[in-house]
Amino acid sequence: MKSTLALLLIVFSLPTMALEEGFTALFNGKDFSGWTKVGGTGEFKTEGEEIVGFGKNVKGNTFLRSDKTYKNFDFRFEMKFDDLTGNSGMMFRALRKPGKNGQVYGYQCEHCNRKDRSWSAGLFDEKRRGWLFPDKKKPEECAAFTKQGSDTFKWDDWNEIRILAKGKRIQIWLNGEQRVDFTDEGDDFTPEGFFGLQVHGGKSCHVRWRNLRVREL
Repeated sequence: MKSTLALLLIVFSLPTMALEEGFTALFNGKDFSGWTKVGGTGEFKTEGEEIVGFGKNVKGNTFLRSDKTYKNFDFRFEMKFDDLTGNSGMMFRALRKPGKNGQVYGYQCEHCNRKDRSWSAGLFDEKRRGWLFPDKKKPEECAAFTKQGSDTFKWDDWNEIRILAKGKRIQIWLNGEQRVDFTDEGDDFTPEGFFGLQVHGGKSCHVRWRNLRVREL
């Protein structure tokens, strides 16, 4: 009886990512093997099983990008702000322009530090088309998106984000609430690219991520 109880306690104490069939961890919890820093002057470090992005007077957007690229996938992770001094985001299917320090561009899942807008888990097209969802030309859509974000985002705790990309269709969830269901019919549709954790350029940024895992479809 005691051994059965002990086994159950071990199982239920395992990280959620260990229980998700078919998922692969993207961060080894030790170092940045499989990742490369590109872009600006922001910094990244590890703290236990967490990745911390930070910087003061950051010149240019800085990214910790996966060396591997991904096409269709179910990507899940957690993020939180240590403070709200700077914006951040998670790139996916991202690309870089040619050159030694080519500019990163492509799809981004927003990490919004503004309580007056609260557009976290919105869909932004970095260095290309700007906001894809919500559409800034539609005030009612933006207002509803802000209200949902204000009710859903945890400013002082971890937030679970899920990005599901299948062909041209992109869906994003924040803490279990669907935020985006967007089909990209534009000329800039990108079928494959890397993941990238962002330290946004500016006076300050301090954000962290954990439990990055993906299931390729």
